[in-house]
Amino acid sequence: MDDGRTLVKVHPRPPAAGAGSRWAIAAAGTSGEDGPVTGAEGEISTFDHREFPVERLADLKGDHRVAVCIPARDEERTVGRVVAAVRSELVERTGLVDELVVIDDGSLDATAAMAARAGACVVPSAESTPGARPVAVGKGGAMRRGIEATTGDLVVFLDADVENLRAHFVTGLLGPLLARPDIVLVKGCYARAYRGDPAGGGRVTELVARPAISLLFPSLAAVSQPLAGETALRRCVVEELELAEGYGVEMGLLLDVAERHGSGAIAQVDLGVRVHRNRPLAELAPQAREVLSAALGRSRIPVT
Repeated sequence: MDDGRTLVKVHPRPPAAGAGSRWAIAAAGTSGEDGPVTGAEGEISTFDHREFPVERLADLKGDHRVAVCIPARDEERTVGRVVAAVRSELVERTGLVDELVVIDDGSLDATAAMAARAGACVVPSAESTPGARPVAVGKGGAMRRGIEATTGDLVVFLDADVENLRAHFVTGLLGPLLARPDIVLVKGCYARAYRGDPAGGGRVTELVARPAISLLFPSLAAVSQPLAGETALRRCVVEELELAEGYGVEMGLLLDVAERHGSGAIAQVDLGVRVHRNRPLAELAPQAREVLSAALGRSRIPVT
């Protein structure tokens, strides 16, 4: 649920995976009984979604259970297509995804009905009184509800407003978690366009999020899309964190994971091009404030 129509490539684009390459699909690091053993500072690993074809992931999945959670508010136009793209390829055809849940965050339109019709399990983000206006808790609250409503040990979050979502959005995000036990959080990155400018999208990202990270958390400066709603992580990691409210959740999650597990436990995957609707500045200003507040709060700089 970021801002503009999305065209920023990850440079350099990774070469084909091979022996000895840092892009190779190979197990690295160690894992303990209670989850991955991490904590080392290091380079943010960057992958391309094409390194993780669904057939390869099916072999790597083993006993893992995968949950896909889609927070949504008033997204009746696109949520059905997002659900259908995941369900047809990854639930029905390959069985890679075990749970597909849409968290309806107080929608006033037909979001819930469209999601259910496409084959998702739909849960409200909060209980509301029958006949009363649906309760909206914000993106962070909706993501928490998604965790509560699922059991998968690997959790993938997708945004509901993406117009061109394909199955590789999920397989790309899952790949590093299945192939690398030392990675605990994966962020999507992609090309973003705005009004004909191929690099003009992501106004909150480029004007607020990335400058704040560069100044306050330079070890994470290589994260191309810190606010990406396309995120995957291990349940054991997210359950130990307190997700921020509202739009600050993506920034807070990235910084909290880095503090607990080290930047070397974070990866990003180039998903290609992401297209979604533009948002007016009136909507972006509150989002920017929440993002900046999450960053400053974790830097120990007082925010009033």
